[in-house]
Amino acid sequence: MPACQRCTTARAALKRPKTGESVCKACFYLAFETEIHETITTNHLFRRGEKVAIGASGGKDSTVLAHVLHLLNQRYDYGLDLVLLSVDEGITGYRDDSLATVQRNQVQYGLPLKIVSYGDLYGWTMDEIVAQVGLKNNCTFCGVFRRQALDRGAVLLGVDHIVTGHNADDIAETVLMNILRGDIARLQRCTSILNNNDGTIKRSKPFKYTYEKEIVMYAYFKNLDYFSTECIYAPQAYRGYARTFLKDLEAIRPSAILDIIHSGEAFAAPSDPPSAKTTAAPAHAHGEKPAQRDAGECERCGYMSSQRVCKACVLLEGLNRGLPRLGIGKTDRLRRRHNLHEATSPETLGRTIEHMANVRLEAARASPAAAASPPTPPPPAGAAGVGVGEPSTALSAPSAAAATARGVGVANNDAPRLASRGALMEL
Repeated sequence: MPACQRCTTARAALKRPKTGESVCKACFYLAFETEIHETITTNHLFRRGEKVAIGASGGKDSTVLAHVLHLLNQRYDYGLDLVLLSVDEGITGYRDDSLATVQRNQVQYGLPLKIVSYGDLYGWTMDEIVAQVGLKNNCTFCGVFRRQALDRGAVLLGVDHIVTGHNADDIAETVLMNILRGDIARLQRCTSILNNNDGTIKRSKPFKYTYEKEIVMYAYFKNLDYFSTECIYAPQAYRGYARTFLKDLEAIRPSAILDIIHSGEAFAAPSDPPSAKTTAAPAHAHGEKPAQRDAGECERCGYMSSQRVCKACVLLEGLNRGLPRLGIGKTDRLRRRHNLHEATSPETLGRTIEHMANVRLEAARASPAAAASPPTPPPPAGAAGVGVGEPSTALSAPSAAAATARGVGVANNDAPRLASRGALMEL
């Protein structure tokens, strides 16, 4: 290896994937940590005295995040009260081993640790959920439940702020996924480095501009204790295809990751607060707590939600009813499916049928064709009636006249009954 391009004295130990520089270990450590510090200060992510929970999974990202934040908090005197917060999803052979790594990190950094589990919060583990929904959509459940579990754990710890190890690769993948899905609403906010305007606990991503490869190099050269096995359910996730595509782009053009992130930032909604982009609200710099938008509560679990029922409860309802796909889909379809039980209740259904029958009868009476037609003669003795399941069943007063023309007798006083039946069949 040539000499380090930064200090020019030591021998280079690696080539940085982000910049292409050949640097020694010491210069790499300093550059890596300094860039994260600049991201934190430029975006005013923290306030002195904040209690900050590090979302710790035991993987490379969260382990390096815990190490670097612990280091920078001492080096630059952030004045933060750091704690570790982990979620046990209930994945046998994966999460139990990674949590053992988190417990070792707790001892190494001397930080408090809180573990919350899906089983305790929702009554379901991910192993049980996958057995119900299969491998195709399990990440939908895990993502929703994990986000809420982190918030609930943060409330138990009394923290002000959650930091996660989402890196530049993760964010670029999310931008690509939202473009491929045509989800403009999520595309407008997926690049936010600081999110505190939805009524939930403040969240930030200090690794927003940090490449995944450099995180791996830092963990390797620092000999950090982390769990390197991928989630056993992740290979089937849609994100995996976006990740493969992104790696191919990175091999051709290393700056593609940051280019995609900056493109995603250009889609940020104009109404977003400054913290949703790459700058923070001025109030942060003065130590003032930023205002949060008022959010409602889920009427079932009490969790903060902009909807009457939160997404986690919708998904849980589907699982508990044996219909796990009930809560999977776009927002409008999800809302219609969730409200199906209310729309088809006996009271609502009865009112709807009665209303539709009245509308049809009024339309039939007002129709000029119906007024000009001769009155329907009474059925001859012995004529067959209309069977409930027969194709000739009348759906309205006009169709009753048509049935008479075919030789099928229908009494005039049967029209309301048949109109109601037609309304029910259309429902």
